[in-house]
Amino acid sequence: MGAITRALGNSITTGGIVKASAINNTSVSGVTSIPSGIDTGDLVLISSQTASASAYIEFTSGLDSTYDSYVFNFINLHPSVQNVNPQFNFSTDGGSNYNVTKTSTAFRAYHFEGDLDAVLQYQAAHDLAQGTGFQNLTYVGNDNDMSVSGSLKLFSPSSTTYVKHYISRVNTYGDGGGQDLSEDWYTAGYGNTTSAINAIKFQMSSGNIDAGIINLYGVKKS
Repeated sequence: MGAITRALGNSITTGGIVKASAINNTSVSGVTSIPSGIDTGDLVLISSQTASASAYIEFTSGLDSTYDSYVFNFINLHPSVQNVNPQFNFSTDGGSNYNVTKTSTAFRAYHFEGDLDAVLQYQAAHDLAQGTGFQNLTYVGNDNDMSVSGSLKLFSPSSTTYVKHYISRVNTYGDGGGQDLSEDWYTAGYGNTTSAINAIKFQMSSGNIDAGIINLYGVKKS
């Protein structure tokens, strides 16, 4: 008993704090749930998909009334074709059709690696006016080290009262006519429907999504 008491005493500082060396197993692999009192942050990961020469990536579950807003994060999406548009469209029938009417606006700022040009520019060719086609997010090149990363926010997709607002910001590493550049794209609009949006499809305007990850998060209510 004395040995146990001495060992315990040696594991506690004079201030009454247990020393790190006294903890032999810090693994949380056996934890199956987190107590409700612990703050896990505002974003809840719902699902993640990894592209591998994929014609498209669909999320046909996870968009429901659980959260008021959702965020899709794009991590190094790399196309099979040079200078194509990553794009998306919504569905109100679980992914059978992607043809939601949308009105949107877009602009970009870009800067060449060689400092040849730096421009802030409205992108009339990428906005939609009651269009049912896919919404472009940016351009991206397909050199081995080129990709696009960023996010798309979708607000209240399950509402049957309001239109469905979305905002995207992405950065791309592209080919500007023989000189590489950084492009910072902003796109915003709304799906002009009062039906619930319950699926979304991502693709390139041509070719495949060769690589990359798309994560879907729900945003917790405050």
